[in-house]
Amino acid sequence: MDYKPIRAIISGGGTGGHIFPAISIANKLKELNPETEILFVGAAGKMEMEKVPAAGYRIIGLPVVGMQRQLTIRNIVNDVQVPFRVVSSVARSRKIIRDFRPDVAIGVGGYASAPLLFAATRMGIPSVIQEQNGFAGLTNKLLGKRVQSICVAYEGMERFFPADKIVMSGNPIRREVSFPPTKEMRAEAMEFYGLDPQKKHIFIVGGSLGSGTLNRSMKKWINDGCPGGDDVEIIWQCGRYYKQGVDGFMQAKREVEGLPLAHIRHYDFIARMDLAYAAADLVITRSGASTVSEICAMGKAAVFVPSPNVAEDHQTHNAMALVRRNAALLVKDADAPEKLMDTALTLLAQPERIRTLEKNALSMALVNAAQVICDEVYKLI
Repeated sequence: MDYKPIRAIISGGGTGGHIFPAISIANKLKELNPETEILFVGAAGKMEMEKVPAAGYRIIGLPVVGMQRQLTIRNIVNDVQVPFRVVSSVARSRKIIRDFRPDVAIGVGGYASAPLLFAATRMGIPSVIQEQNGFAGLTNKLLGKRVQSICVAYEGMERFFPADKIVMSGNPIRREVSFPPTKEMRAEAMEFYGLDPQKKHIFIVGGSLGSGTLNRSMKKWINDGCPGGDDVEIIWQCGRYYKQGVDGFMQAKREVEGLPLAHIRHYDFIARMDLAYAAADLVITRSGASTVSEICAMGKAAVFVPSPNVAEDHQTHNAMALVRRNAALLVKDADAPEKLMDTALTLLAQPERIRTLEKNALSMALVNAAQVICDEVYKLI
């Protein structure tokens, strides 16, 4: 294929699950032709406005906001503004498109995708969307009728989109976690995190902001005296929002109760995800689309705790795609404080079952997603 220089708008965001795949697509487009020009369009005030420039790309923010389901005065005020902000964002999108003159528009989900892709398709710009989850979001379901191509990561997406537009691509993931860890990586991980290679290791990660449920589950296990954890070391990413509370909890346990908790290392943020995965014999995590794709690419055994606070319960759908293939375990959010650590430690004591989960997860990996999506972009152009 002739990868000529193109002008591409990539729109969406709101969460890391939308932003990091978008950046991966942009990186691949630039790799295919360094002269390609890329403009991101996001929602003003959302995390893409920070993460995208940090990755080296220009971004413009739209005033769009999403509907809030919980009934509060603040949310009511927000929801009244939604239609006006959408209309304003569509008008702004039309101006952005006229000024930038893109060859293609790429939507990755999130608030900003809807007005930008709506404007692009009305203006005759070839358009593609990427749906990361096993249950399509509302924005992408609406856009699916308008765009020319829909890249998905799970089978059975004909429930949501026209079958003739669907391309099985997988989810673009970070380059450093796109393959199973080597022995050398594992040795580096042991040294980096100060771990004992003779012990077994659990990596607990609740996403970039952390997870209250996973943190409560860990605290309960520690309060109970860490049963079953004698030969286990833990890397615990508790999240920036929860870090101060976890610091105080751990300090009290050590200084007041005299508990030796050297086998637990807690962090607000994990910069070297590749090494954390490499160290882990088992991963405990939420089941956002990017996380699930990383688990498969790294060939890791996982216990998923789907977040109940997401649209259409899509994290459960993501996790069940692996559970049905004997590639992961699932513990419900409500059951996690009582059952999560016992489930994980029981699994950790079954090396044959761990190996089966690892093998089956790896068999589901689609690690060339960014290339497939970029090829689809060039076909449209």
